[in-house]
Amino acid sequence: MEDIWTLFCAESGCSETSGKSCGSTSTFEFLRHPSSCTNHALIISFDVVILVMLLITMVKTPSMRLGQVPARFQGLSTLQIVSAVLNGCLGLSFSFIGVWILEEKLRKTHTALPLNVWFLSLFQGFTWLFVGLTVSIKVKQLSRTPVRLLSILATLFAGLSCVLSLFAAVLSKAMTIKMALDVLSLPGAFLLLLCAYKSCKYEENDESVGVQNGLYTPLNGDANGIDKGDRDSVTPFANAGSFSKFSFWWLNSLMKKGREKTLKDEDIPKLREADRAESCYLMFLEQLDKHKKEDGSQPSMLKIIISCHCKEIFLSGFFALLKILTLSTGPLLLNAFILVAEGKQSFKYEGYVLAITLFFSKSLESISQRQWYFRSRLIGLKVRSLLTAAIYKKQLRLSNSARLVHSGGEIMNYVTVDAYRIGEFPFWFHQTWTTSLQLCIALVILFRSVGLATIAALVAIILTVACNAPLAKLQHKFQTKLMTAQDERLKALSEALVNMKVLKLYAWETHFKSVVESLRRVEVKWLSAVQLRKAYNTFLFWSSPLLVSAATFGACYFLKVPLHASNVFTFVATLRLVQDPIRSIPDVIGVVIQAKVAFARIVKFLEAPELQTSRVGQKFNTGSVSKAIVINSANFSWEENLSKPTLRNINLQVSHGEKVAICGEVGSGKSTLLAAILGEVPKVQGNIQVYGKIAYVSQTAWIQTGTIQDNILFGSPMDGQRYRETLERCSLVKDLELLPYGDLTEIGERGVNLSGGQKQRIQLARALYQNADIYLLDDPFSAVDAQTATSLFNEYVMEALSDKIVLLVTHQVDFLPAFNCVLLMSDGEILQSAPYHQLLSTSQEFQDLVNAHKETAGSDRLAHVSHAEIRGPLMKEIKKSFTEKQFKASRGDQLIKQEEREIGDTGFKPYKQYLNQNKGYLYFSFAVITHLIFVIGQILQNSWMAANVDDPSVSTLKLIAVYLLIGILSTFVLLIRSLAIVFLGIESSKSLFSQLLNSLFRSPMSFYDSTPLGRILSRVSADLSIVDLDVPFSLLFACGASMNAVANLGVLAVITWQVLFVSLPTVYLAFLLQRYYFATAKELMRINGTTKSLVANHLAESVAGAITIRAFEEEDRFFSKNLELIDVNASPFFNSFAANEWLIQRLETLSATVLASAALCMVLLPPETFSSGFIGMALSYGLSLNMSLVFSIQNQCTIANYIISVERLNQYMYNPSEAPEVIEENRPPASWPYVGKVEIRDLQIRYRANSPLVLRGISCTFAGGHKIGIVGRTGSGKTTLIGALFRLVEPTAGKIIVDGIDISTIGLHDLRSRFGVIPQDPTLFNGTVRFNLDPLSQHSDQQIWEVLGKCQLREAVQEKEAGLDSLVVDDGSNWSMGQRQLFCLGRALLRRSRILVLDEATASIDNATDMILQKTIRTEFAECTVITVAHRIPTVMDCTMVLAMSDGQIVEYDEPMKLMKKEGSLFGKLVKEYWSHLQSAESH
Repeated sequence: MEDIWTLFCAESGCSETSGKSCGSTSTFEFLRHPSSCTNHALIISFDVVILVMLLITMVKTPSMRLGQVPARFQGLSTLQIVSAVLNGCLGLSFSFIGVWILEEKLRKTHTALPLNVWFLSLFQGFTWLFVGLTVSIKVKQLSRTPVRLLSILATLFAGLSCVLSLFAAVLSKAMTIKMALDVLSLPGAFLLLLCAYKSCKYEENDESVGVQNGLYTPLNGDANGIDKGDRDSVTPFANAGSFSKFSFWWLNSLMKKGREKTLKDEDIPKLREADRAESCYLMFLEQLDKHKKEDGSQPSMLKIIISCHCKEIFLSGFFALLKILTLSTGPLLLNAFILVAEGKQSFKYEGYVLAITLFFSKSLESISQRQWYFRSRLIGLKVRSLLTAAIYKKQLRLSNSARLVHSGGEIMNYVTVDAYRIGEFPFWFHQTWTTSLQLCIALVILFRSVGLATIAALVAIILTVACNAPLAKLQHKFQTKLMTAQDERLKALSEALVNMKVLKLYAWETHFKSVVESLRRVEVKWLSAVQLRKAYNTFLFWSSPLLVSAATFGACYFLKVPLHASNVFTFVATLRLVQDPIRSIPDVIGVVIQAKVAFARIVKFLEAPELQTSRVGQKFNTGSVSKAIVINSANFSWEENLSKPTLRNINLQVSHGEKVAICGEVGSGKSTLLAAILGEVPKVQGNIQVYGKIAYVSQTAWIQTGTIQDNILFGSPMDGQRYRETLERCSLVKDLELLPYGDLTEIGERGVNLSGGQKQRIQLARALYQNADIYLLDDPFSAVDAQTATSLFNEYVMEALSDKIVLLVTHQVDFLPAFNCVLLMSDGEILQSAPYHQLLSTSQEFQDLVNAHKETAGSDRLAHVSHAEIRGPLMKEIKKSFTEKQFKASRGDQLIKQEEREIGDTGFKPYKQYLNQNKGYLYFSFAVITHLIFVIGQILQNSWMAANVDDPSVSTLKLIAVYLLIGILSTFVLLIRSLAIVFLGIESSKSLFSQLLNSLFRSPMSFYDSTPLGRILSRVSADLSIVDLDVPFSLLFACGASMNAVANLGVLAVITWQVLFVSLPTVYLAFLLQRYYFATAKELMRINGTTKSLVANHLAESVAGAITIRAFEEEDRFFSKNLELIDVNASPFFNSFAANEWLIQRLETLSATVLASAALCMVLLPPETFSSGFIGMALSYGLSLNMSLVFSIQNQCTIANYIISVERLNQYMYNPSEAPEVIEENRPPASWPYVGKVEIRDLQIRYRANSPLVLRGISCTFAGGHKIGIVGRTGSGKTTLIGALFRLVEPTAGKIIVDGIDISTIGLHDLRSRFGVIPQDPTLFNGTVRFNLDPLSQHSDQQIWEVLGKCQLREAVQEKEAGLDSLVVDDGSNWSMGQRQLFCLGRALLRRSRILVLDEATASIDNATDMILQKTIRTEFAECTVITVAHRIPTVMDCTMVLAMSDGQIVEYDEPMKLMKKEGSLFGKLVKEYWSHLQSAESH
């Protein structure tokens, strides 16, 4: 036994302090000396007992109970994590002390005996580590009683050690590390105790629940699955503990999912409550109210946004400060290292302590920087959501005058570009002050190392910043100009895209494309100005470290400051640490400027005037007031300060159940009167009161993207009975049967896949389903055929709305007798208001209107058709029972497809696409090579310094001169690099945009029918902005930073090659981590792109339908839908930047390991191995390794995210194109068409492959100079036939021959420019009257005035001060619908084609104007072939031939009179229907 004791204790006595041998130790001697052998033996035996207890506990692990989730699937609580970390660190520290003591013993005495001191620490460390981690982490899987016993034992043992150590410390009046650890082990043990008791308590609760539910629990695991699913789908960040938040552990589940499969939208968890758009917006409103109360005036937006997020800003600021402080310890540690290497250490083991300190300071730096970045990005996300919501809310309340200033395209830009730029700003916000702080700390460190020479460095830094001030000013100016140019270009482009069909019909695409191109050229001019300033900035700041070192070393030479490895490399390391923040100054300035400009624009928009009263109406019970609409001598005006109000002296009173018709000629103010009742038009004087709920049907149908059912319900709950009745009343039953998925068919944007009549009836159905009190119908029957119009009038207006108030604007005189009152309007005033017959007898103007209608109706031709034949059972055949079909809502062949995005790793494909543009590879390789030369130059510079700094044979002057010479040469190279990258960016942007533009303008109409505008707009706004401004520099920085990182690692490895053992596996690990990250990150960014389009789309639609949304009071529903879409877009973005931090944190930990091991190498190897100069160089590179590696990965991730924009542009750059515009070898003669003869031979058309035929083998001939009328029910293929004539759709079979030329053999431009057309939807463009009539400037002013005279517009235009230069705003909304139609007539008159096509062109004008128009067409186009698609039968009565169509086939083709006499003729039937409702109208 004694031998063992001797081995353990040695003869010299246990205590190193006492000289006594072990034998003479009294029983309680160990209390006085914790280092006595008895004490050590006791503690070791305690450790053994605890280990045995742990083994027993682990053996007695309970079997899994029924219905219990395995513990590995349950998250660790915060308590468990804290306990595990603390006890783990304690165990490691004990072990570390043991190893250290052993190593010292071996070095001094070359023997490991006696064992007691080092074995005790090592064994205690092992026990504590094992017990601490097992109990903390596995507690939920261990048996309750043994775990509790174990933790009690551990606490007793820790208490004993703690007491002994404190006792010893008091006696010896000294404290060792071992004693400190003994004291710390007590709180560790308490945590274990808490873990054991708390976790077991949860277990008991679980068990009791299990008992209550019995065996039912496991079977019905998902009984309340929905609730759980929703809870699961919220990001784990919401419930993450501190450890999880600091290490981004909460993201692991998503990263793993992304690695295993391609992420889809539904895989991405929702944001936590506090980060959602709604919470942010409500907080914003709360702060706004608070500030309004305090300040009284309109508070500053910036102040409010900051006060919303001040807590988070301070917290992220604290982390930023912590990061700067830990970063600045680097050069001080380096200085100490060099002194140790030179053998001047201040205490023993200083080298080891320094290496460990280095590792910990780097790790702390990493944690604080990641938290700073992550939290700042989160603030940015919230600010972006808040602004997007505020902009959306604002556009719903924007006044008419403000709408003229802020067009739809600009509002789109505020959301997709400006709010995005402001969201980037918080990320850079702290850099504005941290850079300055870092510079100050750097100057203090420099002062320590080179004394007064620091002043020179300070002067150099001030000079650099001063040089930048004028550049920043210019940058601000150019940035503002660039944003404005971007707005202009986007405005023109979105207008062209919206009206693409019209442009194609008129063959104007080339002209509009060239307009967009010229605007883009202006944009590129400002873009290159902005980018060049950025390049100069970059050059200035990248060369600043050289200027600073030149100044400092020069000062050292003149001030005779001695240069040694320690102070030179402290200086170099400090500079290397400061150069990254200095280099990012241009970025910070750029972002601040962009955010400032964007913010000013958004604030200006948010402060724009709103509608005076969001609603005129009051909601009481309509029964309690006698009159529902009361207007007393009121004037209304669209524009303020107009000398002549739009509506003057309006007096109107409408009682319950009254039907009021409003008629009058084009531009007389009919639609404005309805808008005034809605509260859309500002009231100048008088008063207006409206009681009750309003439903409104606009003149141009506004249809949302979505199903037909969604459009009709419009937010109301589904009531099957009412819904079916609504469909029947609106004659929609038949149409729905023809659609592939019935009422679940997805409608394209603005209802592209519906005919005009169907769109109008869906609007009517929407209004009827709302069951309102007042119905305002703005000429809804103009777009439907006569039979449907009659049916709608009888079923809808007279029956369904029998007890409602109806104000109907109409041009159809036939319906007027049925109304209680008819308002006759002219030039903004109500001329008269009386019932039909009274008005007819008293008002000459009204008589003219009715007679005009009778003339157009061609009653003379119908006289010999007997009345008996006519009065047929019309309504019966319309009222067919509605058979409900169960449409399977499969989204298989829907028109609107899911937005396309690339999937998986596309590798270098998008980069190749970017660099493949004009000489892209050349510029890029130039930039990369010059950067490489720069990096090599820097290494040469520092190697020269390292090799010769302590070499007495090299004079100080030579040392500094060579150092500076290499520096100057390498900076010159930098300038070339910056310019090369600017040229690369500009050239690639120009090339990508022109390809995209060509592709969009040459795409067939089918592309526009199936692609929502938001998708295209988000590409030409947000994505293009990223490609213009961000991609080139990000690409450069990604390559540059990667080269820097490789260089840093290289230098470290060359000088201390032993580091390769650590660094090679580390680099491999980093590579694996990055690949693991990219799998998830790329999909997140792609989803971010596609969800951004949803926000843009919804905004574009809401801007277009603002009046309808307000009329139905659906603002709140649309706003909450918008909030939802903002969150859907924000969550992939949130996870994307969190993933970025997740990756960088792991990489930084790896690089800290490499650096610490390099430092350890230098300490472990004998002092003479390295010269102090090279140690300094290695560590100065090593200290910035962390930062350069992070910069490298960060920039790689940034460019990987940005390059997705190139990928998205690319998706629309290669759309299938239409036929060529001009076929040189097959151009028609200049005078073609000569006669205007059109032969159609077996024409078959389908819209998409595999879809059914729309035209099924049509053959007929239109003789030259004939007037052809095309009639048929809605959806019979009339408009498709016209489309085929203009080749908007190419025939599947058959052909059309015009004057001997097959139209499919000539170019599209040649074809379309030779035909005249007046399209179904009258379209005006932003610009002047002259531009709208003659955009290609082919005619003189005199010709234009002449044409205006012919189409009844001369007076309207002359009234405006600017004449032909009068303004036409977006969509021509400052001209009435009828006037717009007349403009289209004017275009046709100017073009003078042999073939004129009218596609329901007179639908929205009154009969008198229609008559004049028909006369004009008859006289002006007497020699031409006129093809008219008509709903009004009178329009085709004087045609030479009538073509009647049904279901895509010709039913009959003959002269109108012959057809009317023919038995069972479709045309005859249509005429009878029309005639009968004319008769019934008169008999009322």
